[in-house]
Amino acid sequence: MADALEAKSARGQLRDINQALAEGRFVSVRKQLHEMPASDVALILESSPTKTRDDLWELLDSDFHGDVIEELSEEVRNGIIAKMMPAKVVDALEDMDTDDLAETLSSLPDEVLQDVLQSMDAQDRQRAEQAMSYGEETAGFIMNTDTITLRPEVSIDVVLRYLRLKGELPENTDTFYVVSRTDNLVGIVPVSRLLTTDPEARVVDVMEEEPEAIPVNMPDDEVASMFERYNWLSAPVVDDKHRLVGRITIDDVVDIIREDAEHSMMSMAGLDDEEDTFAPVLQSTKRRSVWLGVNLLTALMAAAVSDLFEATLSQMAVLAILNTIVPSMGGVAGNQTLTLVIRGMALGHVNQSNSRWLITKEFAIGLLNGVIWAVLIASVIAAWKQDLTLGIIIAFAMLMNMIAAAVSGATLPIIMKKLRIDPALAGSVILTTITDVVGIFAFLGTATLFLV
Repeated sequence: MADALEAKSARGQLRDINQALAEGRFVSVRKQLHEMPASDVALILESSPTKTRDDLWELLDSDFHGDVIEELSEEVRNGIIAKMMPAKVVDALEDMDTDDLAETLSSLPDEVLQDVLQSMDAQDRQRAEQAMSYGEETAGFIMNTDTITLRPEVSIDVVLRYLRLKGELPENTDTFYVVSRTDNLVGIVPVSRLLTTDPEARVVDVMEEEPEAIPVNMPDDEVASMFERYNWLSAPVVDDKHRLVGRITIDDVVDIIREDAEHSMMSMAGLDDEEDTFAPVLQSTKRRSVWLGVNLLTALMAAAVSDLFEATLSQMAVLAILNTIVPSMGGVAGNQTLTLVIRGMALGHVNQSNSRWLITKEFAIGLLNGVIWAVLIASVIAAWKQDLTLGIIIAFAMLMNMIAAAVSGATLPIIMKKLRIDPALAGSVILTTITDVVGIFAFLGTATLFLV
């Protein structure tokens, strides 16, 4: 219900703004944009064609730019920043959190990035370079440095007085981190415990020792898995000497999960997960043509296998009619296995220690499914065409292709991950090629041996 209301509200805002723009009521649009949260303004921009997007951006005050840029998708954000003067970009990024700053800068084209860095003062440039020094898709890249640290020997009363003087806490603060004089993480103190403890007690008396910490180079998908497993709201990040360097909060992890889900969904269609829905026609055409070309090549490979048996097909037209059944069944079965294995890898369930067992299991499933559907298709074809031999031939081809589909679906993601290829992006293309080639070759090859 809440999602439906939110979508309805967003649609209503977009409709009102488009109507006001069409009528030339720019002052009204400007007022409406500045009354919205930055996330809603970002949604409006992402939902608008390029020309409308540029007009809306011009109506926003410069001190609002940074908040909106944080919320934009990479494709839209880069398009907007590319049209801004470097000094304006620097002003927009000035108060941005470390993780958002790293993500924004790292996604910029090199020439734009260099212009922006050169326009920064020395302190901001150092902060930006430090933020980008960690590899993308690592804990260091997504962490924030806005941590509140405590010393073990300090009393709770002193900590509470310090917090009152400070006046506010960083967003999503549920834990304070206890560090030594060399900044090594030695413990944590939940906010709830701090507020309910005797003020005369010392931090060392109430802290939790040897807390679970995230290494700065841990992949972000593993970070998300740990948050899910331990139900964390935040977690400390440490370097290789166990020094506290920052923290990761649940909102960062939600972004990772959402981006991974979008990446998997878009990759299945051969698209970039950050692709702008309203990108120019030529730009979108160029990107989509790459994988359409790959699919065409794989289709030609399957057609080439059929061409090897042209004489057989010309003598028996019934084979041409039945030739699509086996590859189609293999493709569906293989994609079931492929999807299951990719999901298991994303969740951290599939690894080197259990991959052989998983492949053996999928082989057994393919064999069992092959037998079941081979018997069924043989019965149907034999009764339909009054030809028992034809039924046995298609049954054999079905069995072979179901086994090949199951084994390929299980092994392809594992092999591709070792080769640093995204299985969600290319797995289905390769799998379809395998099931088409094996299915056609098994069916027409066997038919050539026994019927022609």
